[in-house]
Amino acid sequence: MGKKVVRVFLDSNVILSGLLSEKDARRILLDLLSLRLLFLIGSTGRYNLIEIERNLKNRMPGIGSVYKRYLPRLNLTVIPMLQSEELREFSGKIADKDIPVLVSAMQGKVDFLVTGDKKHFEKLKGLEKYHLRIVTPSEFIDSILPEILKELEEKE
Repeated sequence: MGKKVVRVFLDSNVILSGLLSEKDARRILLDLLSLRLLFLIGSTGRYNLIEIERNLKNRMPGIGSVYKRYLPRLNLTVIPMLQSEELREFSGKIADKDIPVLVSAMQGKVDFLVTGDKKHFEKLKGLEKYHLRIVTPSEFIDSILPEILKELEEKE
């Protein structure tokens, strides 16, 4: 994998759940990003960060400090807030709350959009034209783990 860079976009639910988990795929993905592997680049949207911060403030105020300490370790590229005209193409095709997530991922030119809400995105057809796969955290780990192990073996 040394020459291929994998770009992954994290939905809000992956980041938030990964912070709360100790060992499932969401946490493994966050831990992999915190290692700053040269072939794995993570991103999320400003929209997603606002959603996470709102959920933390309203539902889990006690872990806000953990989030603030951990987020910089992920070294995520943050896709700026989108303009309404950038979102129109997908209006009515998926839930309104998911449109900024999808469009942010597309603007980030990622290979994978990793979400715990994959079923909300399944209505979309033709995403191949955007070169974007929508996967769960487990599906992403399953697809990338063999390459990570291969990379580590080559370093030894």
